[in-house]
Amino acid sequence: MSGRLQVLIAAVLFSTAGMVVKATTLTSWQVAGFRSAVAAVFLLLVARIHLRPTWRTLGVGLIIAVTFISFIVANKLTTSAHAVFLQAAAPLYLVLLGPWLLDERMHTSDVPFLLVVGLGLVLLFTGSVAPSTTAPNPLLGNVIATASGVTWALVLVGVRRISREDGLRGAMTATFYGNVLAFLLCAPLAFPVVGARPVDWLVIGYLGCFQLALSYVLLTRGIGKLPALEASLLLLLEPALNPLWTFLVHGETPGLVGSLGGGLVLVATTARAWRPAPVHT
Repeated sequence: MSGRLQVLIAAVLFSTAGMVVKATTLTSWQVAGFRSAVAAVFLLLVARIHLRPTWRTLGVGLIIAVTFISFIVANKLTTSAHAVFLQAAAPLYLVLLGPWLLDERMHTSDVPFLLVVGLGLVLLFTGSVAPSTTAPNPLLGNVIATASGVTWALVLVGVRRISREDGLRGAMTATFYGNVLAFLLCAPLAFPVVGARPVDWLVIGYLGCFQLALSYVLLTRGIGKLPALEASLLLLLEPALNPLWTFLVHGETPGLVGSLGGGLVLVATTARAWRPAPVHT
């Protein structure tokens, strides 16, 4: 299977999160915890990982765990579109954090990109929809989704460093322990499980095996075969499809203003991905 196809399949699997999460009556803590438990077992069986973690993999794993949990919680509280668009603003935080975490200074050419993403975030917040069955607390969900975008940016930084020093196996190890930690963090609030239906456990099985674990395996394998630019553009399929699936299945829409804000985030992210790397003199 080509690297391009692997990344595309991963993006499609990622995009189904909101649609499927909103199909279960389980709480956000139960969904996040059990999803990660299933994903950890899946990765243990099919991926090459180091069973003895380092402090680096555990540290990045903890940030991964927080990201996984916050994204599920956000999806349960706000619209799927708001959750994925707000997390898709991670490149904004990477630019801002770059000088401290990656020794990569911000360039003047980054300013228009930052302004457009910032405007998109403002529109996503001001365009919040009224509470509904699938989005009972949009404002709180938007705040948590924004935090998830920040932690996702930190995950990208951490995985990038681990991949440089320990290879893809090190990155998969961090992902494995991230899922283990996510389950442990959610467990106190996930039990007891009351009134779960067979469809709820089917949702958990799908989310853990396919939407999370398999997609990360495909992404990790495929991204190494592609230029960074092409991989980043292919992954934009996720935030493009996520709201579509949720609308088709649940009739959920972020509204005109929210859609405009999400569009600005996607356009700015795409534009920056296409921009040639700055030349250092």
